[in-house]
Amino acid sequence: MLTSNKNVLNWVDEMVSLCKPDKVVWIDGSEEQLDDLIKRAIESGELIELNQEKLPGCLLHRTKQNDVARVEDRTFICSEKKEDAGPTNNWCDPKEMYGKLTPMFDGVMNGRIMYVIPYSMGPIGSPLAKVGIELTDSIYVVLNMNIMTRIGKAAFENLGDVSNDFVRGLHSKADINPDKRYIVHFPQDNTIWSINSGYGGNVLLGKKCFALRIASYQGKNEGWIAEHMLIVGIENPKGEVKYIAAAFPSACGKTNLAMLIPPEIYRKKGYKVWTIGDDIAWIKPGKDGRLYAINPENGFFGVAPGTSEKSNFNALESTKKNTIFTNVCQNLDDNTVWWEGLDKNPPEHAVDWTGKPWNGKTDNTKGAHPNSRFTAPAKNCPCISPEFDNPEGVPISAFVFGGRRAKTAPLVYQSFDWNHGVFVGATMASETTAAAAGEVGVVRRDPMAMLPFCGYNMGDYFKHWFDIGKIVGDKAPKIFNVNWFRTDDDGKFIWPGFGDNMRVLMWILDRCENNVDANKTPIGYEPKPEDINIEGLDIDTKTIEDLLFVDKDLWKNETKGIAEFFDMFGDKLPKEMKTQLENLKERLK
Repeated sequence: MLTSNKNVLNWVDEMVSLCKPDKVVWIDGSEEQLDDLIKRAIESGELIELNQEKLPGCLLHRTKQNDVARVEDRTFICSEKKEDAGPTNNWCDPKEMYGKLTPMFDGVMNGRIMYVIPYSMGPIGSPLAKVGIELTDSIYVVLNMNIMTRIGKAAFENLGDVSNDFVRGLHSKADINPDKRYIVHFPQDNTIWSINSGYGGNVLLGKKCFALRIASYQGKNEGWIAEHMLIVGIENPKGEVKYIAAAFPSACGKTNLAMLIPPEIYRKKGYKVWTIGDDIAWIKPGKDGRLYAINPENGFFGVAPGTSEKSNFNALESTKKNTIFTNVCQNLDDNTVWWEGLDKNPPEHAVDWTGKPWNGKTDNTKGAHPNSRFTAPAKNCPCISPEFDNPEGVPISAFVFGGRRAKTAPLVYQSFDWNHGVFVGATMASETTAAAAGEVGVVRRDPMAMLPFCGYNMGDYFKHWFDIGKIVGDKAPKIFNVNWFRTDDDGKFIWPGFGDNMRVLMWILDRCENNVDANKTPIGYEPKPEDINIEGLDIDTKTIEDLLFVDKDLWKNETKGIAEFFDMFGDKLPKEMKTQLENLKERLK
């Protein structure tokens, strides 16, 4: 046993009685134990050992073909009242859901081992960290949780011997039956149950399940926020670092921005970019009244396709050792991995993500699944911040929201104030991607990029953001919106993107420091075109003017879509949201 906490021990005993495993193994986090699990997973075929000279410590895993993405239609928030889950979540009465799932878990681990994984979300000992325990019958889950969180005995440090404040996670692969697949959250019980999936997004319960759905509910009750945000630091030549937290839906360049490499004009001057996190931020008011953020995770669960030296050098470097690849292509010539967008040399002797023979030169099918993944330790990242493990977190200067809009949203604009900024975040829209099961390329509203991840009624979530603004007052971060994806009449992107996005971040930080003026538009404050640094770019000030153009007709149409979206929240929509919409309409006249 790794703890004497009776709340933990009683709950584990209860779940052991339900699942009836042949054996229970407590994960202490030791290298010896983890090495033994890797060895057993390779022997059983659950994992494939890759070329240990070229990719030391790296492994390959294939999920079943019916189990390759998050399943939003099988994901539930089970609060006592339906209205507490809100219109954007699937809801079920907790008693009914326990009644449905308990028989499915009854004896499900017969003939299997149950692994007990204690883990800390956030640095061990941090006042912002939280404790979870995941029970699972999957070695793949154990090894991924070891990368994504801080596991083992030390994880109990924040919990102590008497606290009951830990998240109870129960997972079983069961039969990987998609018709009986459930990812279920009981926010009032601090509990997550997941069954019939082996895909990371559904079974690494510390990730979206705890770090966003449960934590957002905890934050509402405890006065902080859990957000689907990257955290990045920009260091100027004097050595001062300012931090930005930014929210983007999938396929909007979130990981790229988190690990951005400064353009040469900034590198030469001595600017540096530091990664704190690429996906999730827990943000709480600090002792000085400012908002501080930690990355509760310890690794990256990144989408492989499209990741290359050119698109994201730092992410690719992060995968070079001790990484688990899921559903990518295996190059048989040197036992390494490949995916679409890695380079222009697909392997001729390979097996695709399903394990079938594949020739990249002649086969017209994909070698890697579009949602194939890498789970890589954050410490591998060349630009990981020296503050990564800082238990106090880092102070946030700006919140940035962004989506994929071909014409409507300009390159960047700043909200008029905090409440207007909450409105800007709540109304952002983007296109769907392969990271969520369903159609690709459909535009949908995704407030703060939290639509699939908010663990309670989104109307209450908006109110909580307004309340946080009242708590921090004039120490609140400034709020901005960006759009890297504006297109010309031929559908080509106008802005170069990638590392050059730093040019926009520099204007954002200048605004936070009151170093630069702005133009007032109906939607917010925009840069004066000459204040976006385009030195060394193949574009001129006229192009920047086009990127910043606010088409009033498009925005008038946008207000209709916003009004429709707001209607779904009924009485739960804060009055302030309606006021902000009316103000926007008035400014557009």
